[in-house]
Amino acid sequence: MARPTFGFATTAEEVASAFEGKIRGKNVLITGTSLNGIGFDTARAIAKYANLVIITGHNPDRLKAAEQALKTQLPSANVRPLLVDLSSLASARRAAAEVNASPEPLHVIIHNAAATIGPFKLTPDNLESQVATGHVVPFLLTKLLAPKLLATHTPTYTPRVIFVSSAGHNLYHAGVNFDTLGNPDREGYVPLEAYGQAKSANILAAIELSKRAGGRINAFSLHPGFIYTNIIQHPDSLAHMNTLGALDPEGRPRESVQWKTAAQGAATTLVAAFDPSLNEKAGSYLNDCVVANDLIDPPSSDPANAARLWSLTEVIIGEKFTF
Repeated sequence: MARPTFGFATTAEEVASAFEGKIRGKNVLITGTSLNGIGFDTARAIAKYANLVIITGHNPDRLKAAEQALKTQLPSANVRPLLVDLSSLASARRAAAEVNASPEPLHVIIHNAAATIGPFKLTPDNLESQVATGHVVPFLLTKLLAPKLLATHTPTYTPRVIFVSSAGHNLYHAGVNFDTLGNPDREGYVPLEAYGQAKSANILAAIELSKRAGGRINAFSLHPGFIYTNIIQHPDSLAHMNTLGALDPEGRPRESVQWKTAAQGAATTLVAAFDPSLNEKAGSYLNDCVVANDLIDPPSSDPANAARLWSLTEVIIGEKFTF
């Protein structure tokens, strides 16, 4: 059967319907699934067909609201909440232990969560918040859950790890500042540059994870598009979105920007997670539901940067991530 034609306006529901057979029986963990975000729409589209969807959040009330909304809209869906603060290495270790203690295998991890683009903030591990939440802690979580992923590998199925990156991965000229990754610089901190570094790290991590896993796990990164979600509407983010030209001074979406709905924004994530045609393209970056490696800023696809980021992140978390 020919692959469906997807594009800018494709919705997550359309992708899920097209790949229903690939989603059925699968267990998927998705981070950052609050209402009014693309993570929620990702979870909803997958939960319609999957065996199990684990949704995560750091705020118990918001996590409960997302769980209840999913179960109301999809009464037969198997949705399990997992409380985890992705700015904390200790929280990720606790969450991973909980997942690893459950009997179900794990087929897909979708790293969708991100920190607010705002003032300089240190995490409990003395890391900068955006880089910690967007890269370092997800790296640890992936490492701790990798054995559960690897257990699902068969001659006909390869588990996947998805990193929701951004076209804004080029906001820091060198991709990632290796000098400040583990030693944050309050004085030199620029919110949009930190955002860019976190998103660049996502692309590099997908490249290096695919390489090191040697065909046993396929990783992908992607740009979901511009979506007027809760993180863009956060008061700390408004000025920076205005600087980027996405929002006007009143915080409203500019008509000059091609906006997507949350359902459209989640579509590329679903393609990355389930499209079988991507099996031979591990490590790729997607945009508008198709492979778009030509859109990666050179520092964010440099194999030397990918290897260096991996090694430095291992030092930061205090653990080797090997296969």
